[in-house]
Amino acid sequence: MIPVSYNFRNLAVRKTTTAAAVLGLALVVFIFASVQMLANGVVKTLGRAADADVAVVLRKGATSEMESSIEDPSVNLVLADQALGQIAGPRGAAELVMVVLLEKVGTTGVSNAMIRGVKSESMPLRKSMKIVEGRAPNPGADEGIVGKAIRGRFKGLDVDQSFEIKKNRMLKVVGVFEDQGSSNESEVWTDIDVVRTAFRREGFVSSIRARVTPAAFDGFRASIESNRALNLQVLKESQYYEKQSENTSIFIRAMGTVIAVFFSFGAMLGAMITMHAAVANRQREIGTLRALGFGRFTILLSFLFESIVLALIGGVIGAAASIAMGLVRFSMVNFASWSEIVFKFEPTGGIIVGALIFATVMGLVGGLLPAIRAARISPVDAMRA
Repeated sequence: MIPVSYNFRNLAVRKTTTAAAVLGLALVVFIFASVQMLANGVVKTLGRAADADVAVVLRKGATSEMESSIEDPSVNLVLADQALGQIAGPRGAAELVMVVLLEKVGTTGVSNAMIRGVKSESMPLRKSMKIVEGRAPNPGADEGIVGKAIRGRFKGLDVDQSFEIKKNRMLKVVGVFEDQGSSNESEVWTDIDVVRTAFRREGFVSSIRARVTPAAFDGFRASIESNRALNLQVLKESQYYEKQSENTSIFIRAMGTVIAVFFSFGAMLGAMITMHAAVANRQREIGTLRALGFGRFTILLSFLFESIVLALIGGVIGAAASIAMGLVRFSMVNFASWSEIVFKFEPTGGIIVGALIFATVMGLVGGLLPAIRAARISPVDAMRA
């Protein structure tokens, strides 16, 4: 076998072409890994809001709270179910969600922000949720609290500021809450009756959150869903948020993968040009190697190894740069609720390994034809060149 040091020396000698190929490959890997991290961030942000002891009740056939509508008498029947008596504390709470169009800060344009009408029992159902600045809104008052992630991203969404929840009806922000970076932090919370009167939704709610043990969940679901008069469906909170993240994460992954694939063709072409140039400039070296007894397959493996090393260097640089994206917050409209949610890029070991494998494949494909060309060079012709 040809010594590995020979390949590294050749890469070091061709500094300009090597650097150009490495940077191109690094850019593609950076895009590929960042997209996967963002899609993972969507899933994790929504998943953090899930509690194993909480079930979400929606109108049957609804895929999100925005599509669901439940009458008040049904709320009382659901919360009176025997399965909910096994847990101490609030049995559950009805909530009403709407969206309001607000002007964004730092850029032109508008976007939807989610307004959640809640009762006093709603916050205890989120174990990690707490007010970090200001105070809770007074019941029935035109006051609200804003999530930490969405704070300041829209005009009026900060402490002691106000925004128009409906025409000529202002809602004052009196506090800020956090919930371990979950999707709850991308919402504005106020009293449920304020939302009802503002949007003329008296007598209706969007969902019911019920506290039920995992052991009692199946019985609770069977009891509610078998009652045809209610026409309701029951989901575990984790299952509900998993469905909420599906469309958005699939869209991000698909769009990002398509972009990465297009860029990868350019990166592979760059690697191929680099390796073809190396073959052209090193014909006499190749002829010498053949004369020393190294076979065609050994030459092919040597050039493939150089191409893969080139790709891995670019992959490591791109993956390292993508990890830094974990410090960046990114907002976009969630396709399930059509409201803006703030996400973080969430790196994982699997994503980094996948990015390096992607880089290796690009190096392998980009270096294959030049390696075959090098292996086919005749020793006599190479020495004459």
